[in-house]
Amino acid sequence: MKKGIHPENYRMVAFKDMSNGEIYLTRSTAEAKDTIEVEGVEYPLVKVEISRTSHPFYTGKMKLVDTAGRIDKFKKKYAKFKK
Repeated sequence: MKKGIHPENYRMVAFKDMSNGEIYLTRSTAEAKDTIEVEGVEYPLVKVEISRTSHPFYTGKMKLVDTAGRIDKFKKKYAKFKK
């Protein structure tokens, strides 16, 4: 292993899944602007949009998210090429 290329500042960080509210504590070097109190101890907070508790691969629940009708817009746009 090369010397001097790995970070030295590992610390306990709370990762919060914003889609379902789950919080995970792990060691990380990730920068955090917010903090959160977990079981009476304050940790830096990193917000994530998806984690193992909300990702369809891990949950087994496939969910189609159609924001602003993108699928309908796509189908309408390419319907003219349909034979």
